[in-house]
Amino acid sequence: MSLLKSINPKEFKWFDYTRYSFSLGLSLDSDIYMSGHSASEYDQVQKKIVVNGNISEQTNTALDKIEAVLKAENKNLQNTTHIVENITNKGLIYFDLYNSVITERLPNNISRQTVVVDSLLRPDAFIEIELRIENKNKNNENIVYLPTIVADSDINRSDLVLQTKNIYEKADELLKKINLNMSDIVKTVDYITPNALQDYKLTGKVRKQFLGPIYPGATGILMSEVDKNQSLISINFTAAKGEKTYINPGWQRYEKLTYSPAVKCGSNLFMSGQAALDPETEKAVFPNDVVSQTKYTYQNILKVIDAAGLNPGNLIKTIEYVTPAGLNDYRLTSEIRKDLLKIPYPASTGIICHSLLRPEFLIEIDPFAKYF
Repeated sequence: MSLLKSINPKEFKWFDYTRYSFSLGLSLDSDIYMSGHSASEYDQVQKKIVVNGNISEQTNTALDKIEAVLKAENKNLQNTTHIVENITNKGLIYFDLYNSVITERLPNNISRQTVVVDSLLRPDAFIEIELRIENKNKNNENIVYLPTIVADSDINRSDLVLQTKNIYEKADELLKKINLNMSDIVKTVDYITPNALQDYKLTGKVRKQFLGPIYPGATGILMSEVDKNQSLISINFTAAKGEKTYINPGWQRYEKLTYSPAVKCGSNLFMSGQAALDPETEKAVFPNDVVSQTKYTYQNILKVIDAAGLNPGNLIKTIEYVTPAGLNDYRLTSEIRKDLLKIPYPASTGIICHSLLRPEFLIEIDPFAKYF
């Protein structure tokens, strides 16, 4: 029987991780799912969490922390199969310095997705790294993370639909090279700039053209910029070979959308991001209240998980996208996680975005669950 457990290193000098409502990392069989790690550490003199150093020093500190967690499971950085690199606008300027550390300390054959974020929960942090170790041969499962894709530079810089179509064409080409196709896409994460929001709905026709018959889970987040080249959109694609099952708690609104509440493929449940939207009325709820929005959002996530035949203990990973307006009370949301989720708590990453798809939203939560 598979056993999910939190990874609890005996020595972790950076802060007291037992105080938090997330796990540093989770172990499931031979797979490892890590929370996002930055260079945050507790300063004994200032009596608070701080982030010090330039981007190279911060990257090394983050990797040192990750390595300390992996060591508790007899793993190391060389076992890495996938990372998501959350790098701030300020950090993007120094990407080459960051990249030199990554290429020195991590394997050169890992899949990498790079997300440009407005900020991280620690304002002095340049980067936060999410790492996974997945045994691709287990049960013939093979999750593929395409590198973050933006449109070619010769595509009109002001045309969101053309940029989106170009991105999907590039994803199609990459998948064909590894004997997959667009019907194998199980999750998309769109990062768009604020000036792309008014045309974002129009990209649904691109999804209809390329995706299905079972639409993937999806998340859409607004960032001030998505790359160095003034692109309007970047997309992270996840694909998986095998039979797909559509999961829906009974929310009719998804019948007209080009994404699903969740898709089961193998032992994985690829879920759409959720915010405080009433699925029946399609109205935002609890405006200006990040704590109530967080509770409502997790309750809806758990409805999807229940519809998939799972329970809160199957929730493996969450990414919480918080707007600047939601930051003041964001710390209070930890009690919501403690009340609604099970120990071991999911691995988690917190990111500050420019905004979300509706102005009332203060938080969006992007979940991932497993069958075991």
